[in-house]
Amino acid sequence: MSVDLRSRTDGAREPIDAERFFTDTLPTALAANIDGIGPGARWLELRPLTLEVDGVPWALSWDGNQVTVDAGTAEHGAHARITREQLDDLVSDQQTIMGFWTSGRLEQPTGRLGDLLDWWLVLRAALDHQPIHTPGGISFVDRDGGPLDLGRSFRSDDDPAELRHFLEQTGFLHLEGVFTEEEMAQVSREMDAAAPRYSLGDGNSWWAKTGDGDDRLVRMQAFDDESPATAELVRDPRFLSLADIPADGHEWGKRPRNRIEALFKPIGIVQGISDVPWHKDCSLGRHSYECCSLTVGISVTGADAVSGQLRVRPGSHRALVWPAMEQPNCDLPTVDLPTCTGDVTIHLSCTLHMAQPPVERERRVMYSGFALPAFDPAAAAEARARLVAVREAAPVTVSQPPGHTG
Repeated sequence: MSVDLRSRTDGAREPIDAERFFTDTLPTALAANIDGIGPGARWLELRPLTLEVDGVPWALSWDGNQVTVDAGTAEHGAHARITREQLDDLVSDQQTIMGFWTSGRLEQPTGRLGDLLDWWLVLRAALDHQPIHTPGGISFVDRDGGPLDLGRSFRSDDDPAELRHFLEQTGFLHLEGVFTEEEMAQVSREMDAAAPRYSLGDGNSWWAKTGDGDDRLVRMQAFDDESPATAELVRDPRFLSLADIPADGHEWGKRPRNRIEALFKPIGIVQGISDVPWHKDCSLGRHSYECCSLTVGISVTGADAVSGQLRVRPGSHRALVWPAMEQPNCDLPTVDLPTCTGDVTIHLSCTLHMAQPPVERERRVMYSGFALPAFDPAAAAEARARLVAVREAAPVTVSQPPGHTG
């Protein structure tokens, strides 16, 4: 199995013709993929949707057996208005419904946001040939075919094949004791020293407001430029070898202006982005161009239920579910990831996750990540086919990555 799920590349493309899309492209894709759409549509109990594109309405409805697309307005249900350019971005997976909503560019006079997210699932299932997730659609097995312990933690020097298998199955890893308390104490001191060099509106930091009206610095970007200890840490084999776990060629530093961020997690945030609710990192768009990248959290201080721990939904990277928010009746389990100082968490960019707001103790953490190499569609398809053939023939064995120190 590979965590490289990419299927699209950037480049010139023909501007979308909305009428052709709704009268030909979409109905054809819906009919071709009805086996992956039907069970999910029945479970979701889809309500009709009127999607108005530059003033022209199109009615989408589910009759219990098929999706129909008609010119005009649907009776009842939800109604949303977008532009042709937004439709182009939606179809090509450059943006999602959540992307429009969070940017304030989604006009929805009637219905719930959840109605649009349900229909987004139908659109992606039709265009990307992926079934909509229904209860019981995801299982978790260990390398011997038995039930997988979703609460398991690892050490970075554990069997790489075990790490890889767990990551592929669940979409996350918890690695204990990767860095020392002394190393994290130095990072914490340098966070305090760097904080005055960031300011509200500088374009290089995030701020949030607490209940007492104070503006609090919550995220310092490009932190390796501000912290010698962090600059040394991201060159350390203990960090760099994390990229080798999926064996898909992940690379660090593909965002040279923001390779690693340092976060404060204050208590009592009432405005601004600090503790983000359930979401995938690809929730705003570009899943099929970039997933799955690896997001790495380094616990500068420990975290638990009262100090802002991370929570994940195992298997969500393998399931076509809402890309953000709490989807009603979703059966995917929730796993808390309490950490000690120096622990590392890894999650795939398609894994649903959230940070609990701290209520008793503030938390400090750094986030970085590893991106996939340049995408070659033909080579990626061949590699996936070879990997499937090998894994069907014999158990997987993976050698220790060069330079790995544990």
